[in-house]
Amino acid sequence: MTPDTRFSISDKTGTLHLRTASGSRYLSPGIVPTKAPPSTKMKKNHSATASGTLYLVATPLGNLEDITLRALKILTEADLIAAEDTRKAKRLLNHYQIKTPLTSYFEHTSFKKTQSLLSQMKQGKDIALISEAGTPSISDPGYTLTKCAIENGIHVIPIPGASALIAALSASGLPTHSFIFEGFIPRKQGKRKNLFLSLHDQPRTLIFYESPRRLLATLKDLFEVLGDRHIVIARELTKVFEEMIRGKTSEVIAQLEDKTIKGEITLLVAKASSS
Repeated sequence: MTPDTRFSISDKTGTLHLRTASGSRYLSPGIVPTKAPPSTKMKKNHSATASGTLYLVATPLGNLEDITLRALKILTEADLIAAEDTRKAKRLLNHYQIKTPLTSYFEHTSFKKTQSLLSQMKQGKDIALISEAGTPSISDPGYTLTKCAIENGIHVIPIPGASALIAALSASGLPTHSFIFEGFIPRKQGKRKNLFLSLHDQPRTLIFYESPRRLLATLKDLFEVLGDRHIVIARELTKVFEEMIRGKTSEVIAQLEDKTIKGEITLLVAKASSS
């Protein structure tokens, strides 16, 4: 990444500006860019031994303002953005007038695609990896590419930002000093119950991701295996219909029984001693 990317706030308009060697990009729609200062961009060394970098860039969960200045800089100056969902990525990039080339990289991406990205980084290109929302590689695509990049001596840099599990935990009211994140809960009931049973005596807050379609069935299995614990359901975090549902498992089941549940779900369960 070049050292001359700068951000500034206009005293008169409050508009946020992203200034790079290639031009000035205004992060508020409808503003006409002005000419950037003379370029001081450092030339990359594309020698045979100079590899590029893989940036794992966290992106907003829903609210497009939940992105860091550093993330915008990386997305602007990378040679390529690899995205889990290119349609959602375009919405973000268009909002911030970022023109970096885009390619798809999702859960079932072929070995050939992974090797293609590795080859480009070996040739000196910088690639920014983004998931559909939140932090790449955390219950999202990215692990395979990250592992392969490390094995091939390519520098991997995380660009911190939004994460549904951390956002939900911080506002849950459950203990935050020690927790277990299990990712997505198994679809099949038998495996689901076995997972809950294995966590029965854990003295830590439990965090899961779950589909809204399976949430009610999951809560009933949770009640059967772990008992009537305090739980929190964080739904549609940072979006228009954001909701935090708190209560005993039995209470939440009763509350949701006759409702249509939609949106992204993070489920938090109190530790064994707090039930």
